[in-house]
Amino acid sequence: MATITEAQSTLGSRETAPGSALRKAIKDSRIPWLFILPSVLVMAFVTVYPQAYQVWMSGTNYDERHFTPQNSPDIVGIDNFVQILSNEIPISNYDFFRIFAFNIFWTFINVFIHVTIGVAVAMLLNSHGLLFRRFYRALFVLAWATPQYIAALVWRNAFNQRFGAINLALAEINQEFGTGFPTDTRWLVTETPPIDIPGIEWPLDIFEILPMAFYALLLANIWFGWPFMMIVATGALQSIPKELYEAADVDGANPWRQFRAITVPLLRPAMVPAIMLGTIWTFNAFNVIFFITGGGPSRKTEILVTQSYNLLNETALSGRYGMAAAFSLVVFAILFVITIVNNYITGATEAYYES
Repeated sequence: MATITEAQSTLGSRETAPGSALRKAIKDSRIPWLFILPSVLVMAFVTVYPQAYQVWMSGTNYDERHFTPQNSPDIVGIDNFVQILSNEIPISNYDFFRIFAFNIFWTFINVFIHVTIGVAVAMLLNSHGLLFRRFYRALFVLAWATPQYIAALVWRNAFNQRFGAINLALAEINQEFGTGFPTDTRWLVTETPPIDIPGIEWPLDIFEILPMAFYALLLANIWFGWPFMMIVATGALQSIPKELYEAADVDGANPWRQFRAITVPLLRPAMVPAIMLGTIWTFNAFNVIFFITGGGPSRKTEILVTQSYNLLNETALSGRYGMAAAFSLVVFAILFVITIVNNYITGATEAYYES
């Protein structure tokens, strides 16, 4: 009997020994790990390795001369980052902090308009008695579903000075109503700002440095972006119980009070993550900028991601892949900080019981 007790005691001590629980967990999870191993290997090859290689490349002088194994790039440490932030890149009209400020302004004004229009249209489509609402929803989604590359080229042609749809439409309006809108505007190349009111000083003179091309880009990107916010807002609105609005009517709350007290709080859990995603998309809106204006005129509509692309295509730079990799990491760091701050302020990823 004593021998059995001692054996059980010895077995129990072995089971509770340090590391035994971990070894048991690893042993029990071998089959699940075998199932996910192929996907882990694929993700490591297509995601982890390229990103790690980019981090290494950002610390070198890698360019077109180093495509062959015989010519290895030299390690330069943080020199690429210093040149980027100190405007030492040999590109005409390059100013990192000017581009960064424009990128922030571009992102803020676009996302604000996207959310405003998206929520407003979603509320209209969610109203009672509206005919053909499904048709409208399908029609509005086309702008977001159309490939941006194709749509951006269409918008570029629409702003053509002689044959563009915008100038032709203004000519028709002038003929029909006797107005005097200009019909030969060079939307994408004119550096003169369209908003210049004598005697009024704008904050930071923002309207005095934004060329006509900015407003062309803004119009195109609004067309691209607001349907996504409409889709998210529509789903959130349909999940709000109608009884809440009925109770608010009984209590005498007007529509504006109902919007503030019911609609906005219940839209927030869906809209905040959508706004974060829209911020990232707009901050990196490469297709819109590159295919409509190319960053012009005089790089006044350049954003950070298009400037990173230019580092590989400027003749004077001979394909500075190391510097372009460093520029991409700078863009990632900026977006990471923006996302963390936004998440901290809004609590977008908190569970319902943590808020």
